[in-house]
Amino acid sequence: MASSPRRLTRPRDNRWIAGVCSGLGRRFGLGAGLTRLLFVLSCLLPGPQFIVYIVLWILVPNEDRHTAAY
Repeated sequence: MASSPRRLTRPRDNRWIAGVCSGLGRRFGLGAGLTRLLFVLSCLLPGPQFIVYIVLWILVPNEDRHTAAY
């Protein structure tokens, strides 16, 4: 039986600022620490990383309290 794809949500646990990196890590099967490290390293390159982070903070919903344990 194939599992359904995970929705992109910002988890209520394991968040530092807004949970964007943690949510992206969960969605793509990476650890939150690795995702944070990749984000920090990407900030060394020119680009709109902080703007993308803020947009994701606004657009990605918080995880439901009822589904947080799953």
